[in-house]
Amino acid sequence: MIEYDGLELSWLGHATVRLDGGGTTVYVDPGRYGVLDDYEGGDGDVVCVTHGQHYDTDGIRTVADADATVVAFEGINTHRIDRDVERFADLPYDVRTVDAEADIAVGDAIVRTTAAFNDPDGPHVRPDGRPYHPEGRGCGFHVTVDGVSAYCPGDTDVLDGHEHLSVDVLCPPIGGTCTMDRHGAAALAASLDPALVVPIHYDTVDAIDADAEAFAADLEERGIETRLDG
Repeated sequence: MIEYDGLELSWLGHATVRLDGGGTTVYVDPGRYGVLDDYEGGDGDVVCVTHGQHYDTDGIRTVADADATVVAFEGINTHRIDRDVERFADLPYDVRTVDAEADIAVGDAIVRTTAAFNDPDGPHVRPDGRPYHPEGRGCGFHVTVDGVSAYCPGDTDVLDGHEHLSVDVLCPPIGGTCTMDRHGAAALAASLDPALVVPIHYDTVDAIDADAEAFAADLEERGIETRLDG
């Protein structure tokens, strides 16, 4: 667990991030790949889901409080998911769907979204040329609790507009293959100049192996504090 200015942040594995500040607990993309096996949660006031590949209803149920609000990208189509998941309507929580330009209050949290996708002309495409994450299928989450903002860009390349965000804590994916790699994430961090960077979405599976220590050293040379969690 990492602390910054009253915000407690934990990377629980893969894309799962827990934020806690001012009595509000937020989870982003809980579950997948066993990262919540044996995890005792049940304290999440807000649960954010970026896209269908991270929609894990077992994970949501693990982390969510009984009165939680689930904030999910509107492009998630449970009929397209080749795993056993529940429909939004079957979850015992308030579910709010958002597009990639949302700016909403959810309890005491401010939740904003950004576009998240792979450039079809960029390096993060399948062998047949299709992007791993097409435009319109996902989002990133910029969450502010107790006056501190944390930004999880989602499964995405570095996109135009990212550099204009105001971010205290940046949690970029660094695994490459289907997201920005550590070099892209370092360039994004340099453009945003956050107070702290905590990398996520790496080393869960072979395709997203990354040298987190080299990433941290790169940012240290740029004068940006980085902490590795997990």
